Amino acid sequence: MSDENSTQQPTILSYVRDLPNLLSLAGLACTVLAIYFAITGLYAAAMIGMVWAVAFDWADGLVARKLKGRTPTDAKFGGQLDVVIDIVSYGVTPAILLLSYGHFQPLYLIGAFVMVAAAAIRLSYFSTYGLAGGTKYTGLALDNNSLILVFIFLLEGIVSNGTFSIILYASGVGLAILNVSEIKTPKLSGNPRNVYLLAAYTLGITAVYGFQLI
Repeated sequence: MSDENSTQQPTILSYVRDLPNLLSLAGLACTVLAIYFAITGLYAAAMIGMVWAVAFDWADGLVARKLKGRTPTDAKFGGQLDVVIDIVSYGVTPAILLLSYGHFQPLYLIGAFVMVAAAAIRLSYFSTYGLAGGTKYTGLALDNNSLILVFIFLLEGIVSNGTFSIILYASGVGLAILNVSEIKTPKLSGNPRNVYLLAAYTLGITAVYGFQLI
């Protein structure tokens, strides 16, 4: 006989009504666009998608912390959703960018695998141990990958394609190594000043790459 006092399990799609989860999905939409434009070779548009994915990623955390009435289950679901989206945004997307810029040559598969594998390992470690001392990440946080790569991509067009492909490859693999290293880095999204800096950076990157699209 079932317990009449037990609460009914919510439906899967009921979590879509949660504002932080909607922001997470908006970030995923930006990521899908970034992947699409990277594959088609419209890299300026891909960079805009990548940086806005970070902006929405930070926004969902800020909103979740300030939103009243969220249950522990809501928070757990949101955390799991973030992890899944993060591996796509910060692991798969940069790897596809590298593959596309390398014209999908087999050599670039190695770098792409290293980037995705590092993201998976990094997220699994964080899910297990959380913040070191409650304040710092172990290894470079994955959102930094996109923030750094969209800045590095400004060199594309300034140097030769061959040179830039080496720079992009080395940068992607280098970031992957930092992701799984033992370095301690602060949680940037928890500082209001950093939120304003990210907003300015996002708008600036959007303006620069948007001008290239005109």
